[in-house]
Amino acid sequence: MKRPTIADIAARAGVTKAAVSFALNGQPGVSAATRERILAIAEEVGFQPNRAAKALTAGRVGTFGLIIDRPARTIGIEPFFMQLLSGIQADLTQHHVTLQFSTAEDSADEIALYRQWWAQRRVDGVFLVDLQRDDQRIGVLEQLRMPAVVIGSPLGSGSLPAVWQDEREVVESIIGHLAGLGHRRIARVGGVPHYWHTTLRAQAFAEIATEAGLAPVLVEADYNAGPGAEATRELLSGPQPPTAIVYDNDVMAVAGLSAAQRMGIRVPAGLSIVSWDDSVLCEITHPALTALRRDIAEIGSGAARMLREVVDGHHPAHVKEATPRLLARDSTGPAPSDDVPGPLLRQVSALHMS
Repeated sequence: MKRPTIADIAARAGVTKAAVSFALNGQPGVSAATRERILAIAEEVGFQPNRAAKALTAGRVGTFGLIIDRPARTIGIEPFFMQLLSGIQADLTQHHVTLQFSTAEDSADEIALYRQWWAQRRVDGVFLVDLQRDDQRIGVLEQLRMPAVVIGSPLGSGSLPAVWQDEREVVESIIGHLAGLGHRRIARVGGVPHYWHTTLRAQAFAEIATEAGLAPVLVEADYNAGPGAEATRELLSGPQPPTAIVYDNDVMAVAGLSAAQRMGIRVPAGLSIVSWDDSVLCEITHPALTALRRDIAEIGSGAARMLREVVDGHHPAHVKEATPRLLARDSTGPAPSDDVPGPLLRQVSALHMS
């Protein structure tokens, strides 16, 4: 079946093609009655404007882009990105903007996609996630003059506006909660070390814990279950195992809980666990995990609103996201008494060697 054209609508409405164009694009040149008749006919025949042609005339394609430099299989199991995408999509749908999404093998592949999208007029702007130290993507987007919004720290965003989280503020709430329960040996299992948010969290964790007279331990992983579990086993098999562990995301926290339980360590009697991001995973485990409740969907919607402003030629300021709330659930409790770590440690060592 042939796709309806402007000429078809003009013939049915008894007007010129120019009049149809004026009506469809909301431009002056036709009466209100004629505009209403043309729009009704366009809806009746299922007319959809040619996006390429619209881009040539209006300079817009009505599409924003998002590229995530992580394996597709890991994105599918990490609730953070699903919530972020839902928030972005919720705003864009209301404003008739589509989202072009892709994954990349590495930063070079991601940059190549940006260049391709911009040269081919595939997108009006892009969202940038997982901001890295010395991030080459920033300079490329600035050079291309490609509208972009960073979902991450403004410290490394160059001239691009950012939607960001105060990592130190969050660390203070976590350390305060655990220290208030009597914990002195607190470990953190962090994410990819070259990400800006990982660096800022590590700095804040070390500084705040030290200031509080605690003994912080930092271990790097990569947000996945396997490394999260392995880091947990290593920490709990050491000569002075932590009494509390903070994980950079929910997937690692759930894996860490499982690893601890397999080693015979009860949570929270022998170990307290905190997840940086809250999700349904944290609620359905046993015990349920203490976690930071962030409105990740709203972060996505806020970034979409900001990118629409940038595409319209405005220069919005950085926006700090709402302070996350620490939800204390069953995975955190008072630190073990002095006579508990010894038996626990002997049990852990025996299980680890078997």
